[in-house]
Amino acid sequence: MKIKRIFAGLAAFTVSVLVMTGCAPGSADIVAGSSISVAWNQAFYSNNPATSNGNATANANITYLTSGAFNYYDAVPKLIKEERFGKYEVLSQDPLSIKYTVNEGVKWSDGAAVDGADMLLAWVANSCVDNNVSAEYDADGNISNQAALDAGVFFDSASCGGDLGKVTQVPVIGDGGRSVTLVYDQPIVDWEVNFGIGVPAHVTTQHAFAGENLSAADAKAKLIKAIQDKDLATLAPISKFWSAGFDMVDFPTDDPSLVVSNGAYVITDLVKDQYVTLTANKNYTWGPSTKIETITIRFIEDPLAAVQALSNGEVDIISPQATADIITALNDVASKGIVTNTTSDSTYEHIDLTFNNKGPFDPASYGGDADKAKMVRQAFLKTIPRKDILTKLIQPINPAAQLDDSQTILPGAAGYAEVVAVNGSAEYANVDIAGAKDLLAKAGVKGKVAVKFLFGCGNTRRQNEFALIQASAAEAGFDVQNKCNDDWGSLLGSGTYDAVVFGWQSTSLAVTSSKATFASDGGNNLNGYKNTAVDEAYAALSSEFDTAKQLELLKTIEKNLFADAYGVTIFQFPGVTAYNKNKISGIVPAPLAPMFFWNFWEWKQEGEIIKG
Repeated sequence: MKIKRIFAGLAAFTVSVLVMTGCAPGSADIVAGSSISVAWNQAFYSNNPATSNGNATANANITYLTSGAFNYYDAVPKLIKEERFGKYEVLSQDPLSIKYTVNEGVKWSDGAAVDGADMLLAWVANSCVDNNVSAEYDADGNISNQAALDAGVFFDSASCGGDLGKVTQVPVIGDGGRSVTLVYDQPIVDWEVNFGIGVPAHVTTQHAFAGENLSAADAKAKLIKAIQDKDLATLAPISKFWSAGFDMVDFPTDDPSLVVSNGAYVITDLVKDQYVTLTANKNYTWGPSTKIETITIRFIEDPLAAVQALSNGEVDIISPQATADIITALNDVASKGIVTNTTSDSTYEHIDLTFNNKGPFDPASYGGDADKAKMVRQAFLKTIPRKDILTKLIQPINPAAQLDDSQTILPGAAGYAEVVAVNGSAEYANVDIAGAKDLLAKAGVKGKVAVKFLFGCGNTRRQNEFALIQASAAEAGFDVQNKCNDDWGSLLGSGTYDAVVFGWQSTSLAVTSSKATFASDGGNNLNGYKNTAVDEAYAALSSEFDTAKQLELLKTIEKNLFADAYGVTIFQFPGVTAYNKNKISGIVPAPLAPMFFWNFWEWKQEGEIIKG
């Protein structure tokens, strides 16, 4: 499973995919002049959600609409293959060898073929620097071969530390350039959901070497040769552009290559903090046939404003972060044809503490005394009013909601109860001000402990969470400072805060879903956490197919996370999707990302279509 940050008021490398339907694919089913408008709570800002910066649901939702891939999750959720795009097959179990083949005729929207070069780029970027350019780690986890980094080769992937790192030999290209074969150094339990097509190889290379005016074919050839030869000088500018070159806040009218698509839609307009518009790709024939010609996604962070926009007919679908006021507001407009679906989704709210910024939770602030820093972390976590947050903010929406006490398994999922029984989360079940004060005294900490707390300013629910946390922590001697920022997502991992609240959203059912977050070299490790026992458990988990043994490894991981006072989980998100049935049909919410976007090809505009 991959996990993404949730930018709301999502992993790791994620592939976007389309489902097979009974319809004939292509432009035949597109209704001319049809258009709908969707509201999302965070602005789109990167066309490469595989990077550590771009790894967010706000971006992945858009790229899901513009990308084809080998498989997808439906609303069950069940993993379904999309064989009109291509196929994958196990060639060998020992060593584990997987062959991926893109079908003939699958193309980028600029006419270039989708092929082995694109898959080779996806591998080299998401397996990360330790494998793809021959850097090596010593026993302490430090890079012992600095050649790659000295040359400037660094793919800033959210998948670093993931299973693709176990493919240490350059994949072999075959089938006239349309296939690659990945050979793993060890068995990998989640291999089926850890690889796919990312950004276009030819565009990435053309930008990296803009002065050479490379054709698509020449750019692909240059990339392939550089990877096969481990040519660091050539890979350096390629890695730089892959990592940041697809970030954007306005539509690049002078450079449409940044929005080249291989899926059902192509980005045709983008205005910073306002909207992104996608238009159906009429040459798309390798997936389900979309019906709506234009989809505009408007960025509305305030959930009440989103409800108002739905009521006014400005948007047709919304999925706001739920509060009691939001449910009431949606019920009040039901007479206008507004349908509201409420379910628990795969997102969980959590608070993480920063270990490496010389702040109150970092050993460096206490002369390297790790035990003292841990006591301060434990003290702070004992002040988090988890039950108050649940009862005041979540149970009014979902009376059956319970605290989430696991860092790796969602409530109700197999193994959850067993893990929670032993992981140590009970230490933070209730606010314990006396216990927090005692820990601070034992640590020798005097006076107010300043804690810079990051969250999204425009998120009403998190504003309320912060207020509850600030008041509770003050009783124990913590000065929790409001460091809200509407660009908080880009600040994650920057060290500019001491504590943060946000959501992780699952995009698959992989057992190693949390590895990128908690492993010391994980691409989603945003707070400098490192524990050898956790790393070893994840290494074993990646190759463990016995479910009972998987559970024991997850117990080991969680025991260490709570013992180290990494942070706390709070609740599973109450999912809310609302739409105007008089304007659109076919909306089916799903628990995994991309949630209600998953079956966009089944959406149908209702009512009269007025052609402009």
